[in-house]
Amino acid sequence: MQWHPITPQRYRLAEGPFWDVASQALYWADIAGFLACRLQGECYQQWQLNEPVSAFIPTESGDALVTLASGVYRLDLSSPAQAPRLRLFCVADPVEGNRANEARCDAHGRLWLGSMQNNLDAQGGDVPLTRRSGGLFRVDARAVVTPLLSGQGIVNTLLWNAAGDTLYCADTLDEVIYRYPITATGQLGPRQVWASAHARGFPDGSAMDSQGEVWNARWDGHCLLRLGADGQCREVIELPVARPTSCVFGGADLRTLYVTSAAGPSALDGAVLMARVEVPGLPCRRFAQA
Repeated sequence: MQWHPITPQRYRLAEGPFWDVASQALYWADIAGFLACRLQGECYQQWQLNEPVSAFIPTESGDALVTLASGVYRLDLSSPAQAPRLRLFCVADPVEGNRANEARCDAHGRLWLGSMQNNLDAQGGDVPLTRRSGGLFRVDARAVVTPLLSGQGIVNTLLWNAAGDTLYCADTLDEVIYRYPITATGQLGPRQVWASAHARGFPDGSAMDSQGEVWNARWDGHCLLRLGADGQCREVIELPVARPTSCVFGGADLRTLYVTSAAGPSALDGAVLMARVEVPGLPCRRFAQA
């Protein structure tokens, strides 16, 4: 598999790639660089924020959500790069000292947001993790927040099966990906370990392909794991970066795989990478119309 950086930029902690089918654009965040980034064709744009941002997701209304440490905001995409216009949408996690981490929209266009202890200082530098204070929340188009989990370490990977009655969600501190049944009331049932710890790094963000297999980025693992429906590793996909953070399928045929990564000593560490794959992925869902 041939991997290429999509831009010359190297990011401190690139995360949360989102492929928007309607505009054929890739969105992602640099958590530690406080950047929301978009690449549409040859046009690259970024918006400089003043706090960690973990996800950048377009909405059906024409703006975008950015998940910041202080809350979920709506970003006016026509605003200047150095003076982005933000409007607070909701505060999903009320725990002081936490920040947003993983965020994805389900088939209904609702935002699922995982949080963790804020491990970044005001300049984006590392702060030690000392507690499991993270949670998982669901946010609907009216900004109504539904708490789903508490006492989480680092929430990563938010994916659903085709029927929409099962959630796959990793806790990186536990080194596993869990499977949760989604009840008729929208709450989560008892979890089960779906994908166990693996010698190749720690589970970070993931994408699902059209065959229902999960491609999981492995922090400190230099690779992606391709996991079957049973959670077993089908393939190890080597990467030229030490700390891949997440991935998404994109392109006109959803057969371009994009991988975000964190900074490191090698030339491609911190790049957003792309490669062509044989199996198409599933499309991302925008946040629902308000």
